Amino acid sequence: MSNTELLAPHLPYLRRYARALTGSQASGDSYVRAALNVILTGEHSLTSAIPLRVALYQLFHTIWSSTSVQVENNNLSGHGAGTITVDERLAMLDMEQRAVLLLTAVEGFTADEAAVIVGGTSDDVEMAIVETQKSIDKQTKARVLIIEDEPIIAMDLHNLVADMGHEVVGIAATHDQAVETALEKRPGLVLADVNLGQGGSGIDAVTRILGSFDIPIVFVTAYPEKLLTGERPEPAYLVAKPFLPESIRTTVAQALFFHQPRRIAA
Repeated sequence: MSNTELLAPHLPYLRRYARALTGSQASGDSYVRAALNVILTGEHSLTSAIPLRVALYQLFHTIWSSTSVQVENNNLSGHGAGTITVDERLAMLDMEQRAVLLLTAVEGFTADEAAVIVGGTSDDVEMAIVETQKSIDKQTKARVLIIEDEPIIAMDLHNLVADMGHEVVGIAATHDQAVETALEKRPGLVLADVNLGQGGSGIDAVTRILGSFDIPIVFVTAYPEKLLTGERPEPAYLVAKPFLPESIRTTVAQALFFHQPRRIAA
């Protein structure tokens, strides 16, 4: 089996990680391309001593950590969810801490695996997770709209974001209800299911909402590969169902942390 075939199942998730880590689709994808290039050109061989997925993320992390300061400072300008810029919030965080938080809570690596990827110890990883989450939570609070047609899942999401200190301004089960609630309540973040059953499409609802004002979106879906197709635009933030509470907490915090509002055409 070729390298391309072996790596293909892992690439959508590596790209998800890269985008959450850098806060930008363009920046995240550029790091993924760089990692793939050194593999395909033979400049680097993934070690067989560790699982392929761990080795792939390890290579990506090596490339990212060696150049991330220059690249991210160019791409992460502007204002985020609060009153300070993304660059100012980034300066408050250790980038290694942010990486291990995403690796464990979003990508599902164990602390030992994350330690291999970033080149630390399991104790380092555990400490980084606790400290980084505390730092991010202090910087990001928002009014949240939940778009979800399954009542139990919607309530789980409500409880999770409320426990983080956010205010849930509405739960919408259909496309029309989501758009109406968003225009009325003006949330600062949307958590959206993709398929609302008879209620329509969560993607279409988000598209309508973003046509009126710019806020970060986190998609919560059972089929993340349908959104990570390689075509643009793609969501920077998504969580796969069934989700872990830590995945929601981390992704919401990252989405608010990195959001860069754009101007909406009149």
